[in-house]
Amino acid sequence: MDRIADRQVIDSHIHCGIQNVNLPYEVILPLLQEADITGACLFPPVEDIYDRYNPNFQDNEAWRRTRRAANHYLLDLAAHDTSIFPYLFVWNDFALEELEQSYLGIKWHRHDNEPVYHYDDPRCAMMIQEISARRLPVVLEESFANTCRFVERLAPEAVIIIPHLGALNGSYPELERAGIWQRSNTYADSALASPAHMHHFIKTYGADRLLFGSDFPFGTPGHELRKVERLGLSSADLDKVVSGNLQRLLNQIKRV
Repeated sequence: MDRIADRQVIDSHIHCGIQNVNLPYEVILPLLQEADITGACLFPPVEDIYDRYNPNFQDNEAWRRTRRAANHYLLDLAAHDTSIFPYLFVWNDFALEELEQSYLGIKWHRHDNEPVYHYDDPRCAMMIQEISARRLPVVLEESFANTCRFVERLAPEAVIIIPHLGALNGSYPELERAGIWQRSNTYADSALASPAHMHHFIKTYGADRLLFGSDFPFGTPGHELRKVERLGLSSADLDKVVSGNLQRLLNQIKRV
C-alpha cells in the first residue's frame, strides 16, 4: 500500500468555528497533522449560520452579523495559512457581496426538519448564477427533493459536491435512481460514507469525482482517511481521491 505520508492529502469537509460552537482551528490542526493530512476545506458550523432547531426561524441582523463573522473567521485563517481552503456558507440573506472575498467553495446546507431556503427569492437565483459563473464548488446537503431541484433546475451548470455519498440527501441508491450521479459536474465526498458505496461509485463512475472528507467533528480525519486507503485503489486513483480531484476543481475557479 502506498504511504499517505508520501502524498498530498486534503480533507474536503471540516466544520470550524468559534461563534456559537467551540471548534477552533487550533483543535483541528493536530488531528490533521497526526493523520498526515496536508490541507483542509473549512465550513462554518451550522449553528453559526441559523437556528437549526427552530423550524420557525426568522433571520435578523444579529444572525447576519454572526454568519458574517463565522465566514470571515475562515477567511482570516486562510490569509495566514495556504493549506486552508475557506468555503462560504450561504443562507437566506444571499449575501452576494461575499463572493468578492477569496472563498474557494460554497456550503449549502439544511436537513428536512430545519428552516428552509427561500428558493423563490430572486436573490437566490442571482446567487446561484454568480456561483455557477465563478465555478465555485458547492457542497450541497439538502432534502432529496431539493437536491434534485437544485442540481437539475436551479443550478444545472454549477459544480456540485454531494457529501457523504448522498446519505443525508436521500441516500446513495436514491440519487443513483434519480440520475444525479450520472451528471458529469456532480461529485461526491467520502465523509462517513460506507466503503461499499465508495467502491460502487468508483467502479461505476470512476475515481475522478470522489473527494476524501471527514465531516469533522462528526467524523475523525484519520479514521475517515484510513477507510479510503483500504479501498485498494491504484496509486493514481488514490492521488485523485485524496487531493487531485479537489485541486482540479479549485484550479477551475474563475474570478469575475
